[in-house]
Amino acid sequence: MGLTTLIFQNYFAASALFCTFARVTTTLYLTRHGQTEDNLNQIMQGQTQGRLTPLGEEQARQLGVALRGVCFQAVVSSDLWRARHTAELAMAGRALAVETTPLLRERDWGGFTGRYIPSLKHEAWPDDVESAEALLERAACFLAWVRSRYEGKTVLAVAHGIINKAIQSVYYGKPMREILPMDNCEVRVLQL
Repeated sequence: MGLTTLIFQNYFAASALFCTFARVTTTLYLTRHGQTEDNLNQIMQGQTQGRLTPLGEEQARQLGVALRGVCFQAVVSSDLWRARHTAELAMAGRALAVETTPLLRERDWGGFTGRYIPSLKHEAWPDDVESAEALLERAACFLAWVRSRYEGKTVLAVAHGIINKAIQSVYYGKPMREILPMDNCEVRVLQL
């Protein structure tokens, strides 16, 4: 092996190492929407629009207060009203538009949607419930979308309880059952 070959090999190895360390990190603040009327009444919301309660609206405003020191470059939310409204209330007064995406929608509960949650405990799941595999695939697509669209930026994402568990499951490489549930307007930070 000649000296020139050795120099080029070392150069390319060092360049690859630098690119690995120089990767730009996207910071994702993942949160759940404020309390809704259906949360309060223990109704399975799924992909229904939902309405925030007065407490849910206050939670969203307090989320904005808690995050006032964070310089967000983007705000994304589920395209369901309860998440979008939470994002709008939390970011009121900032010059940021809320971008919506169906990738952040709550799990589709099919035939369970609109039903009283405690009454479902012993029922067989309907065939039209979104599968865990489909949910995790959607979560992975969301993470890839955020990384590519908002590389190096700080992003607030407002979504729902189960999709947020799926996103964290993909991110941490853990089963969903090992991810703790999120309270309304709780925030978890992921470095992508």
